[in-house]
This record gives sequence, structure tokens and C-alpha cells, in this order.
Amino acid sequence: MAKQVKVSQNWSHGVCRKDVLLKWKINLLPWIQLDGDVLYLSQASDIGAYHLRGPEGVKFQHNRVAMFSGHQEDVCRFALTDMHLVSAGSDGKIIVYDRKSDFCMEYFGHNQEVNCIDCKGHLIISGSRDKTAKIWALTPNHFGKCLHTIPTYDRVWSVAISPSLCTFVTGTACCENFAPLRIWDTERCHLVSCLGTEFRRGAGVLDIVYESPFQLLTCGYDTFIRYWDLRVCSRKCVMEWEEPHDSALYCIKTDENHMIASGSSYYGVVRLWDKRQTRCLQMFQLTSTTSSPVYSLCFNATHLYAAVASALYSLDFRTSGHRPRR
Repeated sequence: MAKQVKVSQNWSHGVCRKDVLLKWKINLLPWIQLDGDVLYLSQASDIGAYHLRGPEGVKFQHNRVAMFSGHQEDVCRFALTDMHLVSAGSDGKIIVYDRKSDFCMEYFGHNQEVNCIDCKGHLIISGSRDKTAKIWALTPNHFGKCLHTIPTYDRVWSVAISPSLCTFVTGTACCENFAPLRIWDTERCHLVSCLGTEFRRGAGVLDIVYESPFQLLTCGYDTFIRYWDLRVCSRKCVMEWEEPHDSALYCIKTDENHMIASGSSYYGVVRLWDKRQTRCLQMFQLTSTTSSPVYSLCFNATHLYAAVASALYSLDFRTSGHRPRR
């Protein structure tokens, strides 16, 4: 219990140890996902799985325990289920890998890069630069079958399926005269509602995270994290937090309680937010010599992992370290 209290205090006070877990020579757009003690990392056209193990906690193991290949160009995003890893690539392909075997299935249907992907239950939702979102079946009898194509009339940067599986959200580039956040019915594919009003042109939505079937977080180019509660109102968010240095926000994660972590567009800045406060709780600058967005991040009770253009970083909150500069 004493260790848990200490770790909690370290998160609140920004006390941690920063480590570079992996570096690579060319700039990439990496995406990461955490599943228990395995961290999945995309590098160019491949996705590697790495164990996080140690006698007293989490320690990164540099040798890959699995590799998922098949794209001809860079992996843009990928999603995990209990059985599958589903990846979206710049080559326009979606690949479904069985995590327990060598089986994989390629889905074709977008004629430009697939920027985003989500998978829950027996559904896959993809969003593309070709201004469409597609619904795919993830069942043995219908592998590779596109169930519906939804014209969005704008590039799709992010998608998320509701935990209820009844609806999903698309986040678009906001370069056309359409709301960038739209909720769709998964069965009938009609538009359920639009989130928010009066978004500035170019205020594209880069990440969407559901906390419950009614509550979700969004972020993007307009520098705001927004918290939506669909039981209250879809036209106005219930809370919002602004990135203080006017930087676009590339990614967000939540502990589904009070904490939000966000990744900014300059110098690898990660921020921690407390929903009960309006100001940023802590800030960590991962890179100082080169400016890179935090393309992806994830965390558990003791660690936060963040991927920038040329490296994967870890913030370890278990032991004494240095407070961030404010």
C-alpha cells in the first residue's frame, strides 16, 4: 500500500525517471498500444511486440516477441482485440492478424491511405484520406467483407466505436463545410448527431477516446481536449482544456477516472490533466534538440510510454526522480 501511495504522489508531483527504450535512424509516425505486459509498436510497415518485464516491476525487453508484417507502406494506426491485431496502412490496405497464429487476412476497399482504425466486437471501422468511412465484418464467415461505405466528404483522421457497439464517431479534417465530429449508427449507417458547433476551418480531430457509451474525449489541431457527455448535450462539450502553448494535440489517453494524458505537436511534450482542474497538472518534455510531435502514448499504473518521430520513451513513476521544469 505504501508503494502505491508513493507512486500516486509521484504522478501528482511529476516525479519520474525518463528513459529512451528504443531509437531509430529515420523519422517515422509510430503508433503504440499496451496490452498487459506487452507493448506493440509500429515502425514503418511493421508492428513489433515487446515484453515489459522485470523482477520488481516493469522493465523493457528489447528483443521482439512477435512481428506483424504485410503492408507495402507505413502503418498509420492499429487496434487490438483479445484475438486480433487490425492495422491500417498508407497503402490503402487493412490487415487482420490472428495474435495466436500466423493467419492474417487483407481487406481492400480504400483507394488512398487508411488514416485510422478501430475494432470492437465483430466490427471494424476504418477512415481514409479518400473521404469515406467503412464498416467491415470481423467474423470467420465474412472476413474481408465491407458491410457499408459512408461518404464523409472530408478526410477522416480518427474513428472510435462506442462500447455499446451501436454507434461510432468519425473525426475529420474540418476542411469542408461539414461538422468534424459526427456520430453514426453502426447498423443503419445514418447520421445520429454532430458534436459541437462553430469549429474553425482546419480544426481536424486527430484522436477520439470513449470512456463509456455516453462519454468521450476528443483532441486535434485546434489545441483543445474536449469532454462530451451525450446524455447532457451533443452540441456543446461539458468540459474543455486548452494546450497552453497553442500546440496541436495528436493523441490522448484516459484512466477512465480523473486523469488524461495528451501528446503535443512540438518537442515531444506530454501533459497530464486532472478533470477536476482547469489547468495542466504536469508537463514533460521528452525531446529538446529536435522538435517532434508525440504521435502516440499509453500508460498503466506505474509507467507512461510515448512515441515520437525517432524514439520510444518511458516515464517511470515508481522511484525517485526529477520534477519537471514548470
